[in-house]
Amino acid sequence: MKRITTFSLIFIAAGSVYGQSFNEESINFTMFQHPKVLLAETDKAFSVKVSSPYNLTADEVYRQSAEEHQHKLDNYDQLVQQSELDYQEVLKNFAEDEKRAKEKFKTEDDAFNKMSLLERLTLIDQGKKPKLVLPTKPAYYKPTTPVYRDPDLNNFIIIDDNVLASQINIPTFKRGGGHVAVELSISQVNFQDNAGQTYAKQPTRLVIREGGQVKLDESFFDEFKFIASSPSNSINTVREERKHLESVVRFINGYLNERYCNQEMTHSVKLANVKNNKNKYDDLEKGFIYVSTNLRKLGTDEKRNTEAYKGIDNGVQLWDDALGKVDFKNSKADYNAKVAKNLYMNLIRLYVALNDKVKAEKYLNGMQEHLMEIDLSGNEKKELESLEKSIYKTA
Repeated sequence: MKRITTFSLIFIAAGSVYGQSFNEESINFTMFQHPKVLLAETDKAFSVKVSSPYNLTADEVYRQSAEEHQHKLDNYDQLVQQSELDYQEVLKNFAEDEKRAKEKFKTEDDAFNKMSLLERLTLIDQGKKPKLVLPTKPAYYKPTTPVYRDPDLNNFIIIDDNVLASQINIPTFKRGGGHVAVELSISQVNFQDNAGQTYAKQPTRLVIREGGQVKLDESFFDEFKFIASSPSNSINTVREERKHLESVVRFINGYLNERYCNQEMTHSVKLANVKNNKNKYDDLEKGFIYVSTNLRKLGTDEKRNTEAYKGIDNGVQLWDDALGKVDFKNSKADYNAKVAKNLYMNLIRLYVALNDKVKAEKYLNGMQEHLMEIDLSGNEKKELESLEKSIYKTA
């Protein structure tokens, strides 16, 4: 695959190790990669067919809202009549409660009056003198007349298959018919609670036909992923489903873009350069100059790129030769394990950034053979694990 890359350098950090001092520079660059599938210009046309459970439009929401409002109006008189009947029943219960309260008071008051003066005074001091406590008479509230309000469209997923299909795009391709046919089947979002947290999945199947032949048939989003740290009954599931559906569309567009279009990828790579006191490390510094200078030369000119990669190879060769001088057992040696660590990290970072996984793996294996002698900090261990995942990542 041809690469078209532009770079810029930013100084970021400095550190020292056992007599050798290294500066790190971060190289930000943009890499252009050609599509995975190359098609003739005459074949750059596509069609999209989407099947999903979503078929709601804004007009449909407004229609349903108007129908519900009209239904409430039609039933309003009946609702008022029923509320009046219910109120009469409540009043009947109130009258019975009031009668029982008066009877209870009379019984308790009669018993109180038959007590001696001392007994009555004692109960009064204790706050136990009988009191008439009557229930509060319930008030009648007439049901309010229904008032129409426009529905909040944020509470709905306003989309259908045609709209979803219009959101699927392959840049530089003509829409409508053509060589590439995209078929997308999107399922309903499935929410699941686990240990008080919400997870969701939305199985999605992508089928791509080129010239009538199936070239790809894959499924995505089949596994539950974390959504919220609270259960699903306490979150806005409509909003979360809308967000998930949008992420599905973005993923599919990215997938198609990577398959059929030039990709503009932004990366950043750190390179460590030794502080060359007394010209002790001319080879390491010259290697850094070769690599960093020629990275900056990469661009859109293929001939210039070829020369730039030769320059990078020259720098890498100097670093390779330096690795051959390393005495991993002697920490006081000019070329010790600390020098090796920085060179290996440079080479692994460089080739991961250039998407040359074969060479990146070569230097990763070389470094792993000497991990017993190389002292890595916690951050360096994490970075190496991340680089290793990048090398072996297949998707």
